[in-house]
Amino acid sequence: MYETQKKRRIRRPAAWLLAVLLTGVLCCQAVWADQRTLIPVGKAVGIKLFADGVLVVSTSETDPCPARDCGIREGDLIVSCNGEKVTSTEDLQALLQATGGQPAAIGLRREGKTLNVTAAPVQGEDGSWRLGAWTRDSMAGVGTLTFYDPDTGAYGALGHGITDTDTAQLMPLSSGSIMETSVKAVKKGEKGEPGQLKGDFTAQHDVGTVSANTTGGIFGTVAEGDFVSGTALPVAQRSQVTTGPATILSTVSGDDTRAYQVEIVRLCPMNRDGRDLLLKVTDPQLLETTGGIVQGMSGSPIIQNGRFVGAVTHVLLSDATKGYGISMETMLNAGENV
Repeated sequence: MYETQKKRRIRRPAAWLLAVLLTGVLCCQAVWADQRTLIPVGKAVGIKLFADGVLVVSTSETDPCPARDCGIREGDLIVSCNGEKVTSTEDLQALLQATGGQPAAIGLRREGKTLNVTAAPVQGEDGSWRLGAWTRDSMAGVGTLTFYDPDTGAYGALGHGITDTDTAQLMPLSSGSIMETSVKAVKKGEKGEPGQLKGDFTAQHDVGTVSANTTGGIFGTVAEGDFVSGTALPVAQRSQVTTGPATILSTVSGDDTRAYQVEIVRLCPMNRDGRDLLLKVTDPQLLETTGGIVQGMSGSPIIQNGRFVGAVTHVLLSDATKGYGISMETMLNAGENV
């Protein structure tokens, strides 16, 4: 539901785990959530993430393939080459050229563990030395700012993590930023084909940093306080959320953030992937403009009975008028645990 725009060296161009807690802890968290107030935002923002290394999205099918032959896998994070830190695809390429074709010591991170392998680069038709791996070092796209805490300057967005589309892994974060953006066009959602918001943020400036990419959303700090405004609402406990009418705040044209009518169709208390409630768009104007929920609307705040309930996260491919949302309790827990 995060509409991705930028890819690097890939074939094609965007859940989180909630631990079982003791009853006493749950009670404490419920009280804390009820007392907390946050500003629901709903602004579309451009998001840039830079990986903490270079992510391997696939290996070449040619033979020989140095990456595959030395044990490098899809999803591995390349963090060094011959003892030199790798922070971008350009870094890796430069270090490979410096080997002159001699075996290179490659440092990897895989499932939280550090590994070291030795790869012998092969020479491509252009004379450059290669590993035979497709890699990505950054991502950029459009999403929606969910909440802002005026007391701390902290924000949360998306309601789900930014994952690599080829490996389905969370993008390992080195740094990132959010930018002002304007929605220039909308591709309407249809059955089997999700729609998307298309934003223009190439010429805009950063308004905040991204400090965490989690399965419950991205989190950081807004650098410009006047970028967001609004009235803070109390955060709803899960027990205060009911089926029935609600509203979402979203930006689907220009920079005009509006409230749209939805219905909370079902609560999903047993889900452990951030899909805490099922929504149906009922607002005629939103249905006319987008067809329902589209990529880029992830993070749109959900409000019910004067409380901040959660955020839109996913669209159903079988029915663009329906989608899932994450509860604010779940999202805030993800942000607190980074």
